Amino acid sequence: MKSRSLQQATRRRERRVFTEEFKRQAVQLLYERRAAGVSVTQIGRELDVKPDQLREWARRLAAQDGGLAAADVVESPEQELKRLRRENARLKEEQAFLKKIAVYFTRESR
Repeated sequence: MKSRSLQQATRRRERRVFTEEFKRQAVQLLYERRAAGVSVTQIGRELDVKPDQLREWARRLAAQDGGLAAADVVESPEQELKRLRRENARLKEEQAFLKKIAVYFTRESR
């Protein structure tokens, strides 16, 4: 019984092939959900695709002529406000951290 679970653990997942249409829809969903604040990891779980693969598809499609770009997705005012508040909070945390570091190094240099 122990060897069976070892076989299952070491068995590799079969390589899957995705259509261009699936990739485009996945990237569209990626842009829409990212604008709403959802992580790439969560989006990948929902689609059963690795986050790095989603990022690669987005990069390739954006590089192609006529490809889907992040600018094609319009944020609603609520989404923009939410994104800007998150960004503001992150910047405030970074600023507070940098102030603490400056105080630390000022004390150490004396």
